[in-house]
Formats: sequence, structure tokens, C-alpha cells
Amino acid sequence: MTNRTYIKDLGQHVGETVTIACWVDVRRDQGKMVFFDFRDMSGKVQGVVLPSATEAMESAKEIRTEWVLEVGGIVNKRPERNIQTDKQNGDIELEVRSIKILNKAETPPFEINTDTSGVGEDVRLKYRYLDLRSDRMQKNIRMRDNIISFIRAFLHKEQFIEVETPILTKSTPEGARDYVVPSRLYQGMFYALPQSPQQYKQLLMAGGVERYFQIAKCMRDEDTRGDRQPEFTQLDLEMSFVEREEVMALNEALLIAIVQTLYPKKKIQQIPFPRISYKDAMEKYGIDRPDIREDKNDPNLLAFCWVVDFPFFERTEKSDNPDAQGDWTYTHNPFSRPIEEHMTNLMEKKDLGDILTTQYDVILNGYEIGGGSIRNHAYDALAKVFEILGHKTENIEKDFGHMLHAFKTGTPPHGGIAWGLDRLIMLLQNEPNIREVIAFPKTGEGRDLMMDAPSEISEKQLKELGIQLKK
Repeated sequence: MTNRTYIKDLGQHVGETVTIACWVDVRRDQGKMVFFDFRDMSGKVQGVVLPSATEAMESAKEIRTEWVLEVGGIVNKRPERNIQTDKQNGDIELEVRSIKILNKAETPPFEINTDTSGVGEDVRLKYRYLDLRSDRMQKNIRMRDNIISFIRAFLHKEQFIEVETPILTKSTPEGARDYVVPSRLYQGMFYALPQSPQQYKQLLMAGGVERYFQIAKCMRDEDTRGDRQPEFTQLDLEMSFVEREEVMALNEALLIAIVQTLYPKKKIQQIPFPRISYKDAMEKYGIDRPDIREDKNDPNLLAFCWVVDFPFFERTEKSDNPDAQGDWTYTHNPFSRPIEEHMTNLMEKKDLGDILTTQYDVILNGYEIGGGSIRNHAYDALAKVFEILGHKTENIEKDFGHMLHAFKTGTPPHGGIAWGLDRLIMLLQNEPNIREVIAFPKTGEGRDLMMDAPSEISEKQLKELGIQLKK
């Protein structure tokens, strides 16, 4: 529509004839005149069809909410007594001269021109394309885009490059359960969907990229909750030739810049962000993601903090003998590097429970919004971690040989972080869960009600994959 004017720009065209493309947000029939609130992606404006516009009036009598129209009319100043200073375009209205119906709409299952958060979530997710038309959801999705665009611009100025990593990858025995994808060409073998780009981003450091980031899709087959989904989005970044302080400083600067630029009404409680050791957090708050807000009733107060000095290893109970001392597992990530003064203990496999890692978590109002570490870039040190975790030598080579071989080829020291981007946006938008800031989320039980997924596949597809289902 080459001559279209966006609703947000109508104020610049007072006295002119314009064409808008829009949805009908509200319709009010007052007999001789019909009033509309028209809506496009840029905003809303009131339109009025006068009795003199006979053809437009004929259409106006038929039109209902959510119909899609092309509307021609004259932009008029409102009389002084009718100006609404608190509304977008409150000082103008569109005198409608022509209406072209582009598409009709059935009566929607819920009202779209109100806050839909009170509508049952099952209905909202089934008709998500309708829910997305509401003011609040439009704001959430558009602010998400603003934040991601800001992050990209900030990191590019800091000499990062964005690199996409594979979605079809290898299942490895660390982290949560993988989603797996059967291979048709190599029957009986499976790809895994990435829980994070952790190994790929470290291999990019081995590849000389030095400063990498990605807005990355991640998938984990775990129980869902308000701030967790089967698939979610991370800001993933990694830097070569850095120590912990440099990674933390860059991320702190980025978070401050996001808030101060995009959310100027919000207040950061303390800059620089306070640092709390894991030990102190557990002793004082009983949790490793403390909510340190001075006023928990202030929706615009943002209390960031860093939690550092996590234990590298912890005991995990053996399932076959609950009375026996458990095996060792990692607290965060097997690829982390211990703090320098504890490297000897790692290599000698002694006092394992006392080894502290270079892990750092960034917390906002009691939510972990990011976590990272300096990585173990040395072949022998990483191999030692896998030994401590109980991996057999042949399995270390089978599962992690690609990493270990890369570290033999001159990989620099490196470290990074991953933010839970959905969770951060949820908090900045004052929403109760991450489903409110994701365009097409799953339910709390991991179902996509709009697409009806997961769903069965045909016998033909199963046969092609060499898969037979147990009855």
C-alpha cells in the first residue's frame, strides 16, 4: 500500500486527506454517525463516519471489531472541549470518507482492546495471534526487540561478532535432559538439540574469533515453571584473553545501559552492583540468588548483584546405595576453571569440596538472569574435571574428544556468560512469567495449544526413521 500513512504520523497531516491500513479496535454506532477506534502497529486514532459519506456509512453499518480495513479520510483537529491530552492522537480525529474491507473477522473469543492477562491462559495460548494484537502484548514484544537491538549495537561497538551455532548437535552427558532428533540417513542414531551453545562458543575461541555473541535458542527437556520453558532464548557471549573481572565489568555496563536507555523510569538500587560470595549468600539469605531490594513494593526498583566464589564440586548421592558417600558432580558447569589458587588441588584431586570456581551469577530481584565463568582452556585440566566427575577414560574421549583436541591446538584463555533473556525481559516489563514476553510460548506442561504440539507422526514417517513405537 504505497500511499499508506501510519497512525502515529497522522498528527503531521492535519487538513490533509490520508489513507490508513488498520484493524477496528472499537466500534460505536450512534445512529446518524458511527465512531471507530482504528489500530495499526504504530498506535490508535478515533475515526468518525458522517451521514454525508453515504458509501462509507453503508460499510460502517456492517463492520465489526477486528475487521481489517483500508480507510481514506481527512485528518481534522478536534474541538478544544473534545481534546484528550492523555491519549495518543487525542487532539485529532479522522473524518472517514471511504472504507475498503480487506478482511472480515469472526467475533473473537476474548476482548482484544483490553488487558488480556485476566483471560484464561489456555484460551490466550490457543489464539495467541489474537492475544498478540493487545496493547500489552504488543508493548512486550516490541520492547523485546528494542532490548535485543540495543544489545547487538552495544556488543558490536565492543568488537564482538555475532556467530550462529548449530541446532542439530551431539548429545553429551552433562546438563539437563536433551531433546533428541532421529536421523533418517543414519538410522538408530540421533542428533540432540542444544541446551546451550556452551561447547560451540568455546570452540569459536579455539577458532580465533576472540569476541563472540549470539541471541541463541536453547532447548532443555526439564520440568517447566513460570520463568522456564522447554525452549528459551539466551544472550550468549564469550571473550578470549580475559579474566573474571573483565567479563563481569562488560556485562554490568551492558545491563546498566539497557536500563538507563530503555527504562529511564526504573532505578538501579546500587551501582556498581554489589558482590556477594556464595557462602555469605547462603548464610544470610538461605539462597544463592538473593532478592536484596530495599523496597520490594517498588515495581521500578532493580536490585542487581553478583554472586561469586561458588564451590566447583558437590557430593551427589548414589542411587543404588543411599548410605554410601556420593560421587562428585559439578555445581554449575564442568567447563569452568577453578580460581587460580585452587588449580593445584584440582590437578591433584584433593580437598575437592573446598575448590572454588571462577563462576559468577548475576541476580536481579531474586532471579538469576545470567551465569558464566572463566573456562578451563587447558587440555589436562579439563580432562581432570571429567575424571573427578567419574567419566571413564574411553567415554571422555567419545563424548568430549572434540573439546579436548581443540584445547591441544593453542586455545587462548577465555570466559563468558549466558543471560536468560526471556527472564530479564519479564522482570523489566513487570510481568509475572516469561510466557508474557515470548511470542509463541508453550504451556506450563510444555504444550503448544495453538499448533497442537507435540503430536503423533504418521506410520510412514516412523518407517522412514526406522522407529517402531511400543504399544
